[in-house]
Amino acid sequence: MDSRIPNHGGAEALVVDSFVEYVLDQLHRLGSVEAKAMFGGHGLYCGGVFFGIIAGGRLYFKTDAASRPDYEGRGMAAFRPNPKQTLKTYYEVPVEVLEDDEELAAWAERALAAAES
Repeated sequence: MDSRIPNHGGAEALVVDSFVEYVLDQLHRLGSVEAKAMFGGHGLYCGGVFFGIIAGGRLYFKTDAASRPDYEGRGMAAFRPNPKQTLKTYYEVPVEVLEDDEELAAWAERALAAAES
């Protein structure tokens, strides 16, 4: 899959590609996860369900009332695509979760459930 961001080139695009590829690799336990370029970042889809965002070298998952406290309890912030907008249902995934593919899969499954509800 070519996950390059249009209108970007050089080292910046390679770094973005590397992070997107890393996230997709870490999510291998979910099966087929796709990253689709959108608004300078990438949307994550599994089975056609939009459940995550990759932007600015960070991963955000969809949350609900049950899962959001786990993110907030670790000091994670909601996704801010710009200074005037905050998407309060998408929260940054902690680095320690991102680095553990088994734990990341569990968090991703909860994000999928939140997205489907």
